[in-house]
Amino acid sequence: MPDDPHQPDEPEPLPFPEPPPGESGESDESGVLRFLRRAWELIVGPARRLTDPALFHKVSLAAFLAWVGLGADGLSSSAYGPEAAFLALGEHAFLAIPLALLVGFTVLIISASYIRIIERFPAGGGGYVVASKLLGPSAGLISGSALIIDYILTITISLAACSDSLFSLASPNLQPYKLAFTIALLMILTILNLRGVRESVTIISPIFLIFLLSHVGAIVGGIFLNAHRVPTEFHHLAVQSTADIQVTGWLPLAMILLRAFTLGGGTFTGIEAVSEGVPLLREPKVETAKKTMRYMAVSLAFVASGILMCYLLYQIQPVPGRTLNAVLWGAIAGQIFPPGSPLGEGLVAIILVSAGTLLFVAAQTGFLGGPRVLVFMALDRWVPSRFSNLSERLVASNGVYLMATGAFAVLLATRGNVHLLVVLYSINVFLTFALAQLGMVRDANNLRRQGRPWTGPMAISGLGFAVTGFLFIGTVMFKFMDGGWATLLVTAVVAAICVSVRRHYTATATSLRRLDEALTTIPVTNTQPNTEPMKRNAQTAILTVTSFGGLGIHTLLNLFRIFPNQYKQVMFVSIAAVDSGQFKGIEEFEHLRENTEAELKKYVEFTRRLGIPADCRYAMGTDIVDELETLCLSIYEEYPRAVTVGGQLVFQKEDTVTRWLHNQTCPALQRRLAFHGRPMVILPVRVY
Repeated sequence: MPDDPHQPDEPEPLPFPEPPPGESGESDESGVLRFLRRAWELIVGPARRLTDPALFHKVSLAAFLAWVGLGADGLSSSAYGPEAAFLALGEHAFLAIPLALLVGFTVLIISASYIRIIERFPAGGGGYVVASKLLGPSAGLISGSALIIDYILTITISLAACSDSLFSLASPNLQPYKLAFTIALLMILTILNLRGVRESVTIISPIFLIFLLSHVGAIVGGIFLNAHRVPTEFHHLAVQSTADIQVTGWLPLAMILLRAFTLGGGTFTGIEAVSEGVPLLREPKVETAKKTMRYMAVSLAFVASGILMCYLLYQIQPVPGRTLNAVLWGAIAGQIFPPGSPLGEGLVAIILVSAGTLLFVAAQTGFLGGPRVLVFMALDRWVPSRFSNLSERLVASNGVYLMATGAFAVLLATRGNVHLLVVLYSINVFLTFALAQLGMVRDANNLRRQGRPWTGPMAISGLGFAVTGFLFIGTVMFKFMDGGWATLLVTAVVAAICVSVRRHYTATATSLRRLDEALTTIPVTNTQPNTEPMKRNAQTAILTVTSFGGLGIHTLLNLFRIFPNQYKQVMFVSIAAVDSGQFKGIEEFEHLRENTEAELKKYVEFTRRLGIPADCRYAMGTDIVDELETLCLSIYEEYPRAVTVGGQLVFQKEDTVTRWLHNQTCPALQRRLAFHGRPMVILPVRVY
């Protein structure tokens, strides 16, 4: 008959001294640390509860909020995209009509093709996942690297343009402080995103609405007041283009239109972000994403094309110190209100300020899309796995930090010069667009081979590939020598770093696989497992493990080899870590919980077949160290003669980069437990 687990056993020497009274469960956290922790919680908000039944509703975005958070990038580019395109026409301003039609048509085509991506890849990931799944890992790497750089540049150019717009209304004496102001905006937006996606979008949504209402109203008013000029401009287009073709041929005229079209290409950015951010959206996610894409497509096509048409109808000419948009809004207000009217001046001020502040909102697209790309690349091992981790606020905070750091570096390197940033911008987004559409062309071809409807998908994706590929070639052609080469070079460097990271993870996985093969199949001498219950006062090893495999078994066997006859029983502990890969719904949580419990039971069964009593405990959370600390301290209350043990991968040539690529759970937990007077043994597991 087994001993009563609640009766004291014969005293045995502890491998470490007992903690002094009062220190076993009390934190020695200093007052300063407590103050900093509370201050940080006040800034970014308290931790969210994974057990909250309304959790996914609280953190997800409805179609309107998704339109605000993901559509602002495209709409804000109307502050500089149409202007760049129109000025590139030079003396051929009559080409603004086909240019406006081409812009609107392109936005609608790209959006329609991305709706197909949403339908075919409802888990999100956008162009990166499409390229990876349909064109191969190399294409996915190029797409992902390009998107990371593009989203960093999205944040940078949006904030820099915002500062330019706002400082144009300020005294010239304040110009030296513009860069510092831009960096302050970056810090504010970073903190907002650390609080949560929905919180950040909700705060900035009024700015978006003011911009949309003021710009749509001004464009509609401008076209309505000059509707009588539309037939005249179409007639002028036909006459002038015919005359130019007779003199120089159609090719020079087409090149002028192409150059204007590519230089105004910033208008099309932001479409990609919706397909990447599907996991952020409210159920039903696919329908919400499709609705968001339609909102974005219609609003972007109307505003961009409408501004170009208004330029032509009002015969807008450049004015020193003012943007073309400022001249246009002044002309529209002057037609509605008497000259010098405060109402007219107020209307222009509202439109200009809303445009400037929307550029601040547009930077949000980079903070939403960039971390999502890093999440998917982390799951594929192109970037460190910690980029898939979630903070207590259920935010991919490491991705947010990287986006903010990258934007800060670019701001310092360019001094926030918008003209230079425009050159660097938009090359990568068209590269990603083209790869995504090429992948969907291949998907349509697969549908044809399977005998499924394919003509519609092939037409949409084929046209999307033709347009985006054309735009990419043209953008590189016209921007390369002006500094566009720097964007491509940095993208290549990022891709090279990703290759190195994946090679390291692959080599480590190969070593661990050999360890699994060697240890998970070792024979055990006992045919019948030990069924004795765990005893309260027996010396207990609290062994931290993950999934059942060679790493955990190696640590277990090494423990008994180094400390023979010391530990009489083992308590296996593990954390069901909720990262971005699992944060998709309640059903994913249940699957994660069941899988964690099943893996722990394998350890318990293996240990009991070695003749040693064993049991297991687990918890669920986003911060593994926090959850392990709480779990271990609770086990100490139940088994006071316990010592925590963990296995840590060690490399022959270990450096800062290697340590950063792998989690440092054991050292971090050891420091945490030391505050409670509890020792922890870390056993090395060598990786060759």
